[in-house]
Amino acid sequence: MKVNPAYVEELKAVVRKSPYPSHMRMVLDHIEIDKAEVVIDLASCHLQPYGIVHGGVVATIIDTATFWAGFLRLPEDVGLVNVDLKLNYLQPVVDGKIRAKGSCMRHGRTLSYTEASVFDEGENLIAHGTSTLMVLPGKSLDLSLKKFLETDDKED
Repeated sequence: MKVNPAYVEELKAVVRKSPYPSHMRMVLDHIEIDKAEVVIDLASCHLQPYGIVHGGVVATIIDTATFWAGFLRLPEDVGLVNVDLKLNYLQPVVDGKIRAKGSCMRHGRTLSYTEASVFDEGENLIAHGTSTLMVLPGKSLDLSLKKFLETDDKED
């Protein structure tokens, strides 16, 4: 299966313009089969009263990176939802950018298992999490382009 690069660019634009990612200053920076990277450009709105990034911001970027890591391999006619999220906060961060690197560890027909690690700009690991994702038949993301290119070979 070969992903349509134009679909990926349209997907990234749709995510960028969506209300919550826009509010969070969060960008789907990279996505490929079983991998995704999400970036948040931190601002004062992300800080809790002690001056460090709120745990909910870190949970959000893990939730988002795990979701997109499991998404691209799916057939076009289905959606996806996180059904659990487990994470560990390892180090505080106060400014700059944070990047979550997500990967799909196991992809199934109905459930997938994904993980994401969050790094600060110095590549210090600040958090790690896992998520189980459930396929939602009939809940496709309505984009104008086809997700997959037609190919003669039957790659996985």
